[in-house]
Amino acid sequence: PPPTPPPPGEEEHDQEGRVVTAEFPSLYVVCAYVPNSGRGLVRLDYRQRWDSAFRAFLLRLDAHKPLILAGDLNVAHREIDLRNPKSNAKTAGFTRQERDAFGALLEEGFLDSFRELYPTVPHAYTFWTYLGAARERNVGWRLDYFVLSRRLRAALCDSKIRSTAMGSDHCPITLYLALGSS
Repeated sequence: PPPTPPPPGEEEHDQEGRVVTAEFPSLYVVCAYVPNSGRGLVRLDYRQRWDSAFRAFLLRLDAHKPLILAGDLNVAHREIDLRNPKSNAKTAGFTRQERDAFGALLEEGFLDSFRELYPTVPHAYTFWTYLGAARERNVGWRLDYFVLSRRLRAALCDSKIRSTAMGSDHCPITLYLALGSS
């Protein structure tokens, strides 16, 4: 059969230009830069609408074939995913609303590839502010993810954080999957 076109987006979110979806024979790859709730949480309401619409988009894709979501998801899901969880409880990227929305995505049949393989590894961050020598002191956040359809779990080999790669306030991440050829 011909390839399935991606489901239509929503105008409110499409104006942001934050998602690129590629279709391959056996899966979709979705790359996203999720909106930040902003200083003072000025965009938290928008972020909540985004999270809901984006989750629905991913579920529509996943109904056709499994997917990999890659990108800066602008959320540290669990306390282990940032250096200072207590002082950041009301900070963009670590609000209860953002964390719950990410948890809801996982509950819908997706998995966080890094935490699937390394559930208790501390101090594994992908972002450090340029202020206060945060990177040198490893005072960071894990904001970048590979999220997989749960049915890709058997293919998951590794999910790496390349924290020694310099050149940005984020570092690269790498996903290794063993996918059969068609």
